[in-house]
Amino acid sequence: MTRPVTELDDAAAVFARVRPRLFGIAYRMLGSAAEAEDIVQDAWIRWQGTDRAVVRHPDAFLATTTTRLAINEARSARARREAYVGPWLPEPVDTSADPALGAERAAGVEFAVLVLLEKLSPTERAAYVLREAFDYPYARIAEILEVSEVAARQLVSRARKHLAENRQRPVTSAQRRELLESFLTAARTGDLAGLEGLLAEDAVSTSDGGGRVRAAKFPVAGRDRVAKFVAAFASHFWTGVETSFGQVNGEDAVLLRRDGDMFCVLTVDASAGGIESVSWLMNPSKLSRVGQDT
Repeated sequence: MTRPVTELDDAAAVFARVRPRLFGIAYRMLGSAAEAEDIVQDAWIRWQGTDRAVVRHPDAFLATTTTRLAINEARSARARREAYVGPWLPEPVDTSADPALGAERAAGVEFAVLVLLEKLSPTERAAYVLREAFDYPYARIAEILEVSEVAARQLVSRARKHLAENRQRPVTSAQRRELLESFLTAARTGDLAGLEGLLAEDAVSTSDGGGRVRAAKFPVAGRDRVAKFVAAFASHFWTGVETSFGQVNGEDAVLLRRDGDMFCVLTVDASAGGIESVSWLMNPSKLSRVGQDT
């Protein structure tokens, strides 16, 4: 006997349809898949408790709810990250396994961009995400953020300016992949000259161990210092390490495993001047969504 469709079934169907977008908004807002999942779950709970008969546009209602929840979470997350042990980096996401995350627009999900978005206010970040990643009109962004349309445009403009001032024009995906492969080869062999030839003058290496594994407690800046830093640990860091490539945040990354267990995700961001940043994601709590089936 077929079970009758209930009102809650209808609510669940609507939510399931829009859920990928909600997660995409929350993840770009927070740089944490775990925190984004919590926001989406909270949005679902609120959707269940809403008088849905008066909601004319469920997608808009859920996007608004999710964005506002994420803004509130971003404010509290900033305080937690100030107490984080060592540098904080976003939680990587395997976009080959979760293509919906970048399905509408890839903007705002790239690793280097997520790092820069951390410096914005939560409202600026929300405005940028809604506009650049999901192409929301300014009038709609203004409604969600409860500001004027002029203010919404200003928020997006400030966010764009921040990114433009703090990130060199990136190379193509193919060029970035080539640089990543060359960096991996030089790093594994401790090739100091090779590393120096790949790095931009103001390159920065950042390691996120979260106090749970051994990792550099401070970023290393400057071509010579980064090259020497990477070359110095080549003799022991790479022993017994197996490497493979994966799609992380819409870009190529190197997945590092020892004894079959992944312990690091290595990514780079590059411009015409060479590799601008090297990120070593080593906090075990941030690796659960990457490369599990690779």
